[in-house]
Formats: sequence, C-alpha cells, structure tokens
Amino acid sequence: MDLLRSCKKTVMASALAWTALAASAQAQPASPAPAASWPPQPALIAHRGASALRPEHTLAAYQKAIDDGADLIEADLVITRDGVLVSRHENAIAILKADGTLQEATTDVSARPEFAARRTTKTIDGKAFTGWFVEDFTLAELKTLRARERIPLLRPASAAYDGQFEVPTLEEMIALARTQSAHTGRTIGLYIETKHPSYFQSIGHPLEKPLLDVLTKHGLNRADAPVFIQSFEVDNLRALHAQTPVRLVQLMTPNGSPFDQAREGVPRTTYAKMATPAGLAEIATYAQGVGPSKTMVIPVTDGGHGRPTSFVHDAHAAGLLVHVWTLRPENAFLPAQLKSAPAGNGALRGNARADMDAFLRAGIDGVFTDDPAIGRAAIDAMQRKP
Repeated sequence: MDLLRSCKKTVMASALAWTALAASAQAQPASPAPAASWPPQPALIAHRGASALRPEHTLAAYQKAIDDGADLIEADLVITRDGVLVSRHENAIAILKADGTLQEATTDVSARPEFAARRTTKTIDGKAFTGWFVEDFTLAELKTLRARERIPLLRPASAAYDGQFEVPTLEEMIALARTQSAHTGRTIGLYIETKHPSYFQSIGHPLEKPLLDVLTKHGLNRADAPVFIQSFEVDNLRALHAQTPVRLVQLMTPNGSPFDQAREGVPRTTYAKMATPAGLAEIATYAQGVGPSKTMVIPVTDGGHGRPTSFVHDAHAAGLLVHVWTLRPENAFLPAQLKSAPAGNGALRGNARADMDAFLRAGIDGVFTDDPAIGRAAIDAMQRKP
C-alpha cells in the first residue's frame, strides 16, 4: 500500500506532463530516414511499451520505454468500428468470467454504464469470450475510455496509473516515434503486430490494407523504413509480402498451429514443423525474421536455463533474424533459480538481468522485454566487452 500511495502522488503531475508531450508529438515533422545500420543488433524491443512500469499499450508506456533506451516500441493492432487502427493487446478490452465478474481488462469499459449494452460474447480464434470489444466502438467512443493495468496484482506500481491514459492510435504512435527520434538523435522504430487477422477478415474489417495505408501516408511503406510487421498467422504475412517491402516477422510458439493454418480442421502446418530447418527456410520466402517464444531458444531445465537449442543457428542459416519474446522482470515469469525470495510472491522482481544476459549470449538479434532499462544495461555492457 505504501508503494501505491507513493506512486499515486505523482500520477496527476505525470499525466499532465504526458498530455503536453503527446500534443507536441502530433505537430512534429517526419524523422529522417534511418541509418543503413538500422536496426541495431541486438535490437531492444519494448513489449507493449515499458509495460512492467506503465499500463501497456499507452503513449506513456511507449515514452517510458524510449526514455529507458528502447530501439523499437511494439503495437498490437486492432481496429475500431469506424476503421481506425489502435493499439491494444486484444480486441477484447475487458473480459468477464463465467460468473460475470471481471477476469481481465485493459480499459475501464466494464465500469462505464453508458456502454453496458455493448457487452457481448464472441468467438475469437476458436475460443468464446464475453466482454467488450474494440470493433464495437468508434474511435471517439474509445477515446472516452481510460487504460488500466492488465495484471494489477503483479504490477501494483503500474496500476497506480490506472485511469490516466487513453487508448492510442497507430498514427499517434508514429508521431511519438518521430518526435522522440528527433529529440534523442536515434531512430525509434515501430514493431507492429496484426492481431487476430483471420478474425478481423471474417467480420469485414481486415487489418492489412488500413495498416499499409497509414504507413504509406507517413512515408513508411518502404524497405528501409524503421518498421517491422509481425503475426502469429501465415497467410496474412504471405499476402503482405506481395504488397509491401516492409520487414516481416513470423511469430511462433512452442506448441500448436497458426490459427489460419488450422481452422479447417487438420492443420496445414504446426509451429513445431515451422521451427525445423526446412520450415525456417520456407518462412524465409516471405519474411525477414522469426519471433520465437523464449523457451524455443533456451528451455528451462531443473528450474534454470538449459542448454540453448539449435533454433538461432538454424534461423540464421536460413537468413532470418531472431527476435525472442518476452523477457519480464517479475518472479511470476522467471525460472525458479532466478526468482527472489520469497519465490511464491510473483510480483517481486527477480534476477531479470541474468535472464537477459543468457539470451544475449545465445546470439539472438533482438529481444522483446517489458522493462527496457534492464535490456539496455545488458546490451550496453555486452557491447563494451573487448
């Protein structure tokens, strides 16, 4: 509680300062083209912003990430009823349990009586969810909502900022990245995920054309743009490969199949097959990189880091960059040997630096992290070594 009270004392001042910064971002000119060496290697990717410190997918989280040294800020893109791309982890902005109580929320929509009638049940990638969904709101309506910390029990300091920030649009993110590129003298890139592309295609709100339209509008639909586009699905990346020179990344999990490859029943492929040398060579025909879950690179063995797999070597042999997801600082997300005592307290910060160092030693080309300051310190220390 002392931590919460301390954080809340600065929230209003922080929110006012942030509002002024976000407004100035809208007025900034385009940043210069990135240097030929971009992206830096290893690239430090702010997963949903500095999401261990501020409510995820907010301009405040992105600004904190940039302040802490991130090279790229990540956006999970979904689309409003009136066709505007916004940044949310899911199109569900509040999800209810079977008993009607709140399970998870990234906005305060469940507490807004004017939107009570928007509550509904939808099937997303084969799973039913009851709650509120971005595609049922116009941008103007969505902008009346305020962001919330998604996992407040694990991140109470971030939850102290609940109610202070809006849901940002992709164009607001571009404006911020350009402002901060000019301010810092380093290129701040965008790492964009098309979220549930098959679902949005099925309801008549495909994500790809609006995304390319925005990138084109801002001069970013080019091969050397400081932009990556990522997806867990395959067909949309193949389609994008034919439509844009922007770098593409195939996301992967240890198990299961891309939804678009499995929705007809028998999967056309699985992530396990895609992670083989032959599968990675096939990915290289339409993408420039892969984003594996971290255990695909370093498995957990006996509560600690095991021997790295051949994934990085195999991906590099196929000509692919490897951007690992996601490194987080709290006990809840660390191997047992890196947890702080008491290990059962998931909100405590463990030895996240040792976790980061292990993955950097594995030869990855980039890393997604919820706390970019840890990644920045680790990368800088590695690069200082002779």
